[in-house]
Amino acid sequence: MFEWIMMPEAWLALLTLTLLEIVLGIDNIIFISILVGRLPEAQRQKARQVGLMLAMGMRIGLLLAIVWVMGLTKPLFAILTFEFSGRDLILLTGGLFLLAKSTLEIHHALEGTEEQKKGTKAATFGGIITQIAVIDIVFSLDSVITAVGLVDHVSVMIIAVIVAVLVMLFAAKSIGDFVDAHPTIKMLALSFLILIGFTLIGEGLGFHVPKGYVYFAMAFSLGVELLNLKIRKRREPVHLKKRLGDG
Repeated sequence: MFEWIMMPEAWLALLTLTLLEIVLGIDNIIFISILVGRLPEAQRQKARQVGLMLAMGMRIGLLLAIVWVMGLTKPLFAILTFEFSGRDLILLTGGLFLLAKSTLEIHHALEGTEEQKKGTKAATFGGIITQIAVIDIVFSLDSVITAVGLVDHVSVMIIAVIVAVLVMLFAAKSIGDFVDAHPTIKMLALSFLILIGFTLIGEGLGFHVPKGYVYFAMAFSLGVELLNLKIRKRREPVHLKKRLGDG
């Protein structure tokens, strides 16, 4: 299982895959940060940790079931000229879920006054974890298929996933607190999730979207907004409606 230890190319593959898994995990961190922001302060860190540990568990489980994962890429049925595999159906479902969830979060943040007056059902720890688990399946599947395409040794893939999740665990609270403290960053993060949702739907329909374009757009937009934050530092801050509901 660890015969690759004496192979320099395997260590290079491990480093490359670990960095790639961290980059691919950014969208997962954004989604988790948005959701746990609706929980009471005392529960947020635990929810982040549980969410990321779920992500790691799912990735490792899928890697150990690698034959089944690769079988998901085989066409199940066709509609007109489009062939759909199990992977395509999971990506389509995940993309639609992200679009719906992000749109609802934007609506409640900007126009949630009436709902706040009426009162909404408080977000529960279990409900938030369930939503994180649903989208973790989509992100984990994409991550595992990427790993399979880059590395030949399952043990290398598992180590890369564990290291990447540990890095995300370390960074998740800082990212979550920053997003929650800056409403315009939160809106930008939700916009990123909409972009990722469209990307997943496109992938599910057979249109390959180069990830580099998506991440460049996200990085450029974030850079512009960080400059805006610096300029607006001494001005009146922006405020969004705060809700603790399941939507």
